[in-house]
Formats: sequence, C-alpha cells, structure tokens
Amino acid sequence: MNRKIPPEAFLHYVNLGPARSYEAVAEQYGVSRRGVADFAKRERWQERLAELDERARERTDSAALESITTMNERHLKIAKFMQSKGLEALQSGKFELMDRATRALMSGINLERVVRGEPTDNADNMENIARRECERWLIREGVGEAELRKQGTHAASVPEVSEPSAGDFSEPESVAEPTGAPE
Repeated sequence: MNRKIPPEAFLHYVNLGPARSYEAVAEQYGVSRRGVADFAKRERWQERLAELDERARERTDSAALESITTMNERHLKIAKFMQSKGLEALQSGKFELMDRATRALMSGINLERVVRGEPTDNADNMENIARRECERWLIREGVGEAELRKQGTHAASVPEVSEPSAGDFSEPESVAEPTGAPE
C-alpha cells in the first residue's frame, strides 16, 4: 500500500458524515490508515472540518432568521389589514357590524402586538374602551327625549335608528389577503 492520497480525500472524508473515519478514507483510496492520519494532520482536516461546520451553521441561522423576518412582515401586513377593515366597519355606523368590527379590529391589534413582542393585555383593555364608546354613541330604540336632553343631545338632531331585521344579518365575507404580501 504505497499509493499517494489525492487532494479530494478531504472532500470524501467530509461527505462521509456521521460515519466519518480515517479508516473509511484509507479503504476508499487503498492506502494505510496511518498514511491518512498523517496526511490529515498535515492538511489540517479537523480544523477545516470545524470551519466548514461553523460556516454551515451560520448559513442555516441566517436562512432561519430571514424566514422568520419574512413571516413577521407578512403577519404585520395581515394585522394592519384586519385593523383597517375593522375601522372601516366601525366608521360605517351600522349597528349590526359593530361587534364583528370590534372583534376584527382587536384581533388585528393583538396580532400586531404579538408579532412585535408586546403584551396583549393592554389591547384587551382597548376592546372594552371601544365597546363602551360604541354603546355611548349609539342611540337605541326606546330612549326618550328626556333621556337624550339629559345626555345633551336633541331628538331632532338624532337620526332615526331602527333595529336590524333577521334579513339584515349575512354571513361574513371572506377576507382577501392584502395585496403585495410576501408568500
């Protein structure tokens, strides 16, 4: 066994993976184990392997970070979309939409806070405030003029609000993903 060990022996050694050994390299190239060990020491196989492992780990970490960043950006776009749709529905003034609009708005706010690493308990408190404000500004059937005066509102300036009929409620529309969202 007096053969020369080729330079590509290191690549073979690396590609052996968990079954990596100098003996396996020696068998592949028909040389002695001792010859491979000496060659590996001269060519710094262990140090080179450690460097390759570190570079591979850095690339994997970088790819994972990029993936998480892309996911967070997509989730933020969805959260902002939900918030905008919830606000639009609240501003429409349609009583039958208020509950769903508030839930959409709060879901969007909570999602944004989660993505940004903030606690969501403050957002839950905001939901209660939004509900109170909706109830405060909505006039319900049966509220008399005296009650309106007490609140500082004149009956003549208050638009007529009727209770929604069963036909007014429809299934929620499916929400399209915001345009320009990364896949």
